[in-house]
Amino acid sequence: MSAATASWPTVSLDRDLIYKYDGPGPRYTSYPTAPNFRDFGPEDYRGLLEKSAESGRQLSIYLHLPFCRTLCFYCGCNVTISKSPKRGRQYLDLLKQEVARTAELLAADRREVVQIHLGGGTPNFFPPAELRELFAHLRGSFRLHEDCEIGVEVDPRTCSAEHLDAFAQAGVNRLSAGLQDLQPQVQEAINRLQSAEATRAVVDGAHQRGIESVNVDLIYGLPHQSAASFSDTLDEALDMGSERFAIFNFAYLPKMLRHQRVIDPDSLPSPDEKLNILEAAIHKLTAAGYVMIGMDHFARPEDPLSQALLDRTLTRNFQGYSTWGETDLVAFGASAIGLLGGGFAQNTKDVADYEEAIAAGRFATCKGYVLTEDDHLRRDVIQELMCHLRLDFDEVGRRHGIDFKAHFGPELATLAPLAEDGLLDLDENGVTVTPAGHLLVRNVAMAFDAYLPKNRETTTFSRTV
Repeated sequence: MSAATASWPTVSLDRDLIYKYDGPGPRYTSYPTAPNFRDFGPEDYRGLLEKSAESGRQLSIYLHLPFCRTLCFYCGCNVTISKSPKRGRQYLDLLKQEVARTAELLAADRREVVQIHLGGGTPNFFPPAELRELFAHLRGSFRLHEDCEIGVEVDPRTCSAEHLDAFAQAGVNRLSAGLQDLQPQVQEAINRLQSAEATRAVVDGAHQRGIESVNVDLIYGLPHQSAASFSDTLDEALDMGSERFAIFNFAYLPKMLRHQRVIDPDSLPSPDEKLNILEAAIHKLTAAGYVMIGMDHFARPEDPLSQALLDRTLTRNFQGYSTWGETDLVAFGASAIGLLGGGFAQNTKDVADYEEAIAAGRFATCKGYVLTEDDHLRRDVIQELMCHLRLDFDEVGRRHGIDFKAHFGPELATLAPLAEDGLLDLDENGVTVTPAGHLLVRNVAMAFDAYLPKNRETTTFSRTV
């Protein structure tokens, strides 16, 4: 099906349903979710690497570059605040050691890398010469597919023309520019002063250098936002001509994130105004021709993300919605999480501990999880819902050798009230999330999460809408 004739997902915002179902829940960037990870050491990780090497699957690579020059008060990422170039240099040298050690165990010379993503933190914290060095090291350690998607997150406030030159020369073809909001009062409250001009210069500069797909990140629910003010921000962002948008829900978790305590809770938009912001954003983006991907991504119909939705290769991982679903994900750097060899492996979040482990010739793995047969089944079900908003019982049953309706009888019974409320259509053949249930797809997925009852007692989740 071509982009021109595709039937794209639609969404309707039913406030009564949202108020009824909106509550804490996992974002399902993984299943099982991170609260279920266990103590998992370097030797456990070595076992996953060896299993991955035996599988010969294509590879995706994630590198976590944690440094930022200033702290944004909304941030929930693992970041280290520094202004010292030496700090980055030390980290880069050790990151390269981790890459080389891992590539050898993965039999990287016999496998293709189809996707690379640099996240953070702020990857352009590093000077252009060091970023060129890192990309050269990756190309020397791994065999890249000729159509490898290479993406990088940037902070437009510090992304120079020389940075963009380095990215383009390294083969970067997808760039994500953090914007969040353009209103001065909002920017002051979140400690991120950023002009539209700086952001536009990065988007234009990327396009001029042949970087095909540019994403702009925005956040709704920030202090002092209103539907009107956010609409103005979105108008400016749309005028920049990016191929993708991500509209993220601000997760206000001051008990978990100490720096969020400086945000006055009274300055946050009311629940009703927050829905006004989201509804207006969805309407504006879809009216402008963007396809809504899952909960919070938007892309032009011809963009690879939209095409992945069409051909059912769309996946969801720790970076959100992504292409190239059937790969082993290898992760490098402090706090980075990979999924390979049938299990998750996470490096220590503490940068100093990470550096100490790598310098000593060890992996920095501290947590992980080996998936059971039931985990693989439920992960598949949740991915189908989160990415494609539907389940085909026979299709999933064939893949896993089960009678879906018999196996998931209690879960399907749990979905019956959601069907009665119009969030989904439930029949003999499968489950289809309706436009009214689109924004509440996390609630639908939660029915298949075997660990959720236990996790609710110990974990603070963001709200589903």
